[in-house]
Amino acid sequence: MKISARNVFDGTVTEIKEGATTAHVVIDVKGLHVTASITNESVEDLHLHVGGKVKVVIKSSDVMVALD
Repeated sequence: MKISARNVFDGTVTEIKEGATTAHVVIDVKGLHVTASITNESVEDLHLHVGGKVKVVIKSSDVMVALD
Protein backbone atom coordinates (compact mmCIF):
# COMPACT_ATOMS: atom_id res chain seq x y z
CA MET A 1 0.00 0.00 0.00
CA LYS A 2 1.32 3.45 -0.91
CA ILE A 3 -0.28 6.52 0.63
CA SER A 4 0.66 10.20 0.84
CA ALA A 5 -0.24 10.54 4.53
CA ARG A 6 2.80 10.58 6.81
CA ASN A 7 0.98 9.74 10.02
CA VAL A 8 0.54 5.96 9.81
CA PHE A 9 0.59 3.87 12.98
CA ASP A 10 0.33 0.12 13.63
CA GLY A 11 -2.52 -0.82 15.93
CA THR A 12 -4.85 -3.52 17.19
CA VAL A 13 -8.65 -3.33 17.08
CA THR A 14 -9.99 -3.46 20.66
CA GLU A 15 -13.67 -2.66 20.11
CA ILE A 16 -16.21 -2.25 17.30
CA LYS A 17 -19.52 -0.50 18.04
CA GLU A 18 -21.84 -0.68 15.03
CA GLY A 19 -24.71 1.76 14.75
CA ALA A 20 -27.43 2.12 12.11
CA THR A 21 -24.94 3.09 9.38
CA THR A 22 -21.69 4.07 11.11
CA ALA A 23 -19.32 2.08 13.28
CA HIS A 24 -16.89 3.37 15.88
CA VAL A 25 -13.73 1.28 15.75
CA VAL A 26 -11.42 1.61 18.76
CA ILE A 27 -7.77 0.85 18.03
CA ASP A 28 -4.92 0.51 20.51
CA VAL A 29 -1.74 2.22 19.28
CA LYS A 30 1.02 1.59 21.85
CA GLY A 31 -1.40 2.15 24.74
CA LEU A 32 -3.18 5.10 23.12
CA HIS A 33 -6.78 4.44 22.06
CA VAL A 34 -7.77 5.97 18.73
CA THR A 35 -11.40 5.87 17.56
CA ALA A 36 -12.28 5.89 13.87
CA SER A 37 -15.82 6.49 12.61
CA ILE A 38 -16.32 4.43 9.45
CA THR A 39 -19.29 2.87 7.70
CA ASN A 40 -20.58 -0.54 8.73
CA GLU A 41 -19.93 -1.56 5.13
CA SER A 42 -16.22 -0.69 5.54
CA VAL A 43 -16.04 -2.82 8.69
CA GLU A 44 -17.36 -5.73 6.60
CA ASP A 45 -15.23 -5.02 3.52
CA LEU A 46 -12.03 -4.81 5.62
CA HIS A 47 -13.03 -7.89 7.66
CA LEU A 48 -12.33 -5.94 10.85
CA HIS A 49 -12.55 -7.84 14.12
CA VAL A 50 -11.42 -7.40 17.70
CA GLY A 51 -7.77 -8.42 17.93
CA GLY A 52 -7.13 -7.69 14.26
CA LYS A 53 -3.96 -5.82 13.27
CA VAL A 54 -4.55 -2.64 11.27
CA LYS A 55 -2.88 0.60 10.22
CA VAL A 56 -4.24 3.89 11.59
CA VAL A 57 -3.90 6.63 8.97
CA ILE A 58 -4.35 10.20 10.17
CA LYS A 59 -4.71 12.94 7.59
CA SER A 60 -5.79 16.41 8.77
CA SER A 61 -8.87 15.95 10.94
CA ASP A 62 -9.80 12.56 9.49
CA VAL A 63 -8.94 9.15 10.88
CA MET A 64 -8.95 6.27 8.40
CA VAL A 65 -8.28 2.56 8.84
CA ALA A 66 -6.14 0.63 6.35
CA LEU A 67 -4.73 -2.84 5.95
CA ASP A 68 -1.52 -3.90 4.21
